[in-house]
Amino acid sequence: EVQLVESGGGLVQAGGSLRLSCAASGFTFDDYVIGWFRQAPGKEREMISAFGIRDGNTHYADSVKGRFTIYSNRAKDTVYLQMNNLKPEDTALYYCAGGWFSIAALTGTISEYLYWGQGTQVTVSS
Repeated sequence: EVQLVESGGGLVQAGGSLRLSCAASGFTFDDYVIGWFRQAPGKEREMISAFGIRDGNTHYADSVKGRFTIYSNRAKDTVYLQMNNLKPEDTALYYCAGGWFSIAALTGTISEYLYWGQGTQVTVSS
């Protein structure tokens, strides 16, 4: 059974940091791109970062460049999203998702993602 399980969300003040984790199981981790998406109330789901497990390629949305870092621990089949200098506009439900490696997946085409986690809430207070 394929599973993606997110953890690490919470409430933080503006300027603070959180680290989200996405633990994967049930598929060949190395063949995939793991993406982090977020959805705020009333807004569309957007990709904020992605990581190509095999080659380590990364992609970031402009809104998080310089503040967020994505990386993996292949021994644990886990991808992390380190979020620094958080802003109130970062408040959203954050999801990780997995798709076969492709440039489209790496750069955020949602339809490329096959498996989704249940989400973890991030709330940034001003």
